[in-house]
Amino acid sequence: EKLYLGNLDSLRDWGYAKDYVECMWLILQHETPEDFVIATGVQHSVREFCYLAFKYAGIELEFKGEGINEKGYDKATGKCQVEVSEDFYRPTDVVNLWGDPTKAKAKLGWNPSKTTFEELVKIMVDADMEKVAVEKAGEQIRTNLAEYLEKGIVK
Repeated sequence: EKLYLGNLDSLRDWGYAKDYVECMWLILQHETPEDFVIATGVQHSVREFCYLAFKYAGIELEFKGEGINEKGYDKATGKCQVEVSEDFYRPTDVVNLWGDPTKAKAKLGWNPSKTTFEELVKIMVDADMEKVAVEKAGEQIRTNLAEYLEKGIVK
């Protein structure tokens, strides 16, 4: 019925795995072994991620309330789509995760902004929507096949 999340104020340095693997490859090509931070250097809240994900799925959210009482409502219908649950708060949660990719940019020529936050969320939503469509189609096929078998149409 709705999505339950933990702390919507938690900030994360969201990055695309494909871009991170590219940076890892560049590190391996580097002449001398060194430590590098692989990150975007940009933070976004869990709330921002949630808002964009729902937007790309066709639902515009409006958040009301604060902290544990915050909820996200579908602007079009008023239906509550997102609720905060203490069950999803992490006891040792680091609220502010953020990396500095300056060295990787300077020494390796890596672009941590190749895939933007907005593009990353859209990629993830598209992949989930595709998976849901395939699963629903598969369920429909199984249902039809069971019905056909029951009626003796298919043997």
